[in-house]
Amino acid sequence: MTVPIEVLNKFPKLSNEQLLLNLSNPIGKNKLIIDTDTANEIDDQFALAWALLSEDKIDLLGVTAEPYSFQHHQEELLEAYNIINENENISKDKINLVNNYRDWVNGLIDTNKHPNDIYFDSPEEGVEKSYQEIIKIFDKLNMPYEGKVFRGSYQYLSSFDEPLITESSKFIVDSCLLYPNEKIYVCAIGCLTNIASALLIEPKIINNLVVVWTSGFPTHSINNNTNSLNLVQDVLSSQLLFECGVAHVYLPGYHVGAQLTLSLPDMKEFVKGRGDIGNYLYELYTNNPLHKQRGVTDQTWRTWVIWDVINIAWMIDPSWVPSHVVSSPVLNNELYWRRDTESYPMREAYGVNRDAIFHDFFIKIDKLK
Repeated sequence: MTVPIEVLNKFPKLSNEQLLLNLSNPIGKNKLIIDTDTANEIDDQFALAWALLSEDKIDLLGVTAEPYSFQHHQEELLEAYNIINENENISKDKINLVNNYRDWVNGLIDTNKHPNDIYFDSPEEGVEKSYQEIIKIFDKLNMPYEGKVFRGSYQYLSSFDEPLITESSKFIVDSCLLYPNEKIYVCAIGCLTNIASALLIEPKIINNLVVVWTSGFPTHSINNNTNSLNLVQDVLSSQLLFECGVAHVYLPGYHVGAQLTLSLPDMKEFVKGRGDIGNYLYELYTNNPLHKQRGVTDQTWRTWVIWDVINIAWMIDPSWVPSHVVSSPVLNNELYWRRDTESYPMREAYGVNRDAIFHDFFIKIDKLK
């Protein structure tokens, strides 16, 4: 247990029967909030566009902007760069550091860039850019966004006693309270600051809130989760999700969501020319901000993982993202999964039907041609 017991005691204890009901696969059309760090890279835009084009399955209540930042990489990237660039002998305690950053550093060296040349958005800048990017996706689809898009937190959770009250956290709370007899799904495709704050503001929303989150490694994995941006940015919020007893559908990024790749030929054949949104997604794909950040210059032979569509896929057709109910782990302070005697049922994905998922996306966006 990493969350203080006095915090956990504030949450209602759902019966096993109620939790399993909340964790059951979605059927028909369901109420959904998308919580997204949209401007972080390019995958959130695909997920949001697909959700907006799936009105037969998704009743989109609103979209909440999450903060994001890569600033936590800055010091380690510089250290690894200096070791590799100067051909220093690698001490045992630096092997993992160098291995984690080797590809990034080599990309910078190949493009004559230094880590100090990279500008890393702050969380405050990240959430505002995400807010504006959400609006842009609505605009590209010629859909109204007024009253549906909300600014989120400008910082990460620093204390379980101080939830961050924002438009987004209040909207999540209000939506759950407005529809007490319906499940309110939140597809979390960024860090969990807004959602954790909502839970801490009004713990009783766990009665009908279902958090569908993608991040990290499968919970049976022995790997460390530090490389998961969605998880590592706000560790307190990540830990709260696994311990507070809220219904949680966990969609691992590594090994599962990582299969959701698109290539440049895919983009040219199935996305480009499909209305303003298709052209914009193609522009994003061919001008990927993470390619620029990491010194990637030739993308003709590469694919890119469109991680965040996994959440929308599960909402549209859960058979595309096969899952099972397991006991929730604890995320310890070193970011490893650990088993605890006080655990709750949660749903975890173990596979993904990449072709079926993108086929549905391509069919829907093709109608805009």
